[in-house]
Amino acid sequence: MKFLRRLLDAQAHHFEPGGKLERLYPLWEAQDSFLYTPGQVTAVPSDVRDGLDLKRMIITVVVALAGCVWMALHNTGYQANLAIAGGAAPLATWQTGAMQALGFEFAPDDLLSCLVHGGLYYLPIVLVTFAVGGLWEALFAVVRKHELNEGFLVTGMLFPLVLPPTIPLWQVALGISFGIVVGKEIFGGTGMNVLNPALVSRAFVFFAYPAAMSGDAVWIAADTSTDAVSGATALAVATL
Repeated sequence: MKFLRRLLDAQAHHFEPGGKLERLYPLWEAQDSFLYTPGQVTAVPSDVRDGLDLKRMIITVVVALAGCVWMALHNTGYQANLAIAGGAAPLATWQTGAMQALGFEFAPDDLLSCLVHGGLYYLPIVLVTFAVGGLWEALFAVVRKHELNEGFLVTGMLFPLVLPPTIPLWQVALGISFGIVVGKEIFGGTGMNVLNPALVSRAFVFFAYPAAMSGDAVWIAADTSTDAVSGATALAVATL
């Protein structure tokens, strides 16, 4: 870790005032503060002093969301595998091809199969969310010359959790762009927004592209368009 600290310090002068990469200081500061605790302290008397800073608070939320992410991976694959086992056809997507190439069967009782199948749908949504949303965060940080905060980690994890696995990735990119710019950055950034960026993103996608967000079929990564999946109704189950 000392080697990494020396490496970061050796490059710091390029991003400090007067350096050739001065305008990119927020990007350098973001990765430095992510790896190490910032050395800044308050310059004037503050009302509250606490060991819980923004970085620790955000990381706590990220850890709390880990269980939700695990459930998203498993349940996405489980619901798809369950529908396919019940007679639905696998979607004609690269995810189906990847499952077959890896030798996995669409078995709802196979934990690994459910995780892999769910991950093939969930992880691309996460990657697009972080790539596009992170680009907007970095752009506003550079233009405004303020720090790149860790708050986007929470937004980047929440938004994919409220999206169906079958949503096109370009809609994910548009949704997170709208949420970050309109729901957060126009108010001033982290801590000054009055709206939840993840929910603003979802609302935009829901109203702009309702076909990709409405109904039951979009939430199951299988072709349930034909009446091939049968099962007891809710009232029938209640009588058992």
